[in-house]
Amino acid sequence: MWVHVAAVIAVTAWGLSFINTKVLLDNDFTPVQVYVFRCIIAYFLLLAFSFRIIKSHSWRHELLFLLCGISGGSIYFVAENAALLYTTATNVSLITSLSPLISALLVFLLYKDERPSRGFFLGSLVAMVGVTMVILGGVDSHSAGAEHNFFGDILSFLAAICWSVYAILLRNLQAFYSPIVVTRKTFFYGLITAVPFLLLEPSRISVQTFARPQVWLNLLILAVFASSLAFLIWAWVIRRIGAVKAGNYIYFQPIFTLIFGYIILHQHTSAISFIGCIVTLAGIYASERLSKEKRRLHH
Repeated sequence: MWVHVAAVIAVTAWGLSFINTKVLLDNDFTPVQVYVFRCIIAYFLLLAFSFRIIKSHSWRHELLFLLCGISGGSIYFVAENAALLYTTATNVSLITSLSPLISALLVFLLYKDERPSRGFFLGSLVAMVGVTMVILGGVDSHSAGAEHNFFGDILSFLAAICWSVYAILLRNLQAFYSPIVVTRKTFFYGLITAVPFLLLEPSRISVQTFARPQVWLNLLILAVFASSLAFLIWAWVIRRIGAVKAGNYIYFQPIFTLIFGYIILHQHTSAISFIGCIVTLAGIYASERLSKEKRRLHH
């Protein structure tokens, strides 16, 4: 039970992170700057608790960490944020939430020990319907008026693929390193590979920007809660229940974003969004139950 509770906590942090990011964007931060600053704080925080292990066991592992930093860090966040420049937040949220299904397909193709059942896919599709209802019923004022462009949809799908690849890569490292080391090295390479994107964006922030309480407060929440703790928890969850089952909890993310947006930003929430929450929960429950039933009959 605690593994599933931990998965919900991690996804709650990521759902809240959209609100924190919006506040920072409203205070002159660029999308890449938000990622870089949260990544720097999170990296040194994790380093303080894992400084005894710096080098990897092999160059192959170091390469895998580099790929984790790219897929779960720099490229993922840059693609997701850049997509908002070309298409609506509704499209971005809907397409990036396809990552659990992409993860399931990748696991199905690469591994034999974690083949998802038909019930899993059926429950996932029901959950996707619920997520669609939540997104279509909600209001995201930050991206209101954004023009639709097919390039934005491509970037959103790229972000979804990147997160799926990150989840798969984790299983090749978790047998050799603790979650804190995996997370720290992922942030390190995510930070390094994000620097070129940072140089392409003109900066509007100054020292006075960090004196604003809403800036450092939301930055700390992103770095400590959404980055350090959530990534550590997620690595542990994947180790316990696998990438496919853990990925199903990503469907909760837009639900929590919707709730926090209503509470913190006072965004309007429609009845269809609440119905979508129920449909999403039903899909996740059905996916888990049907998967258990298949395992029971198999044994």
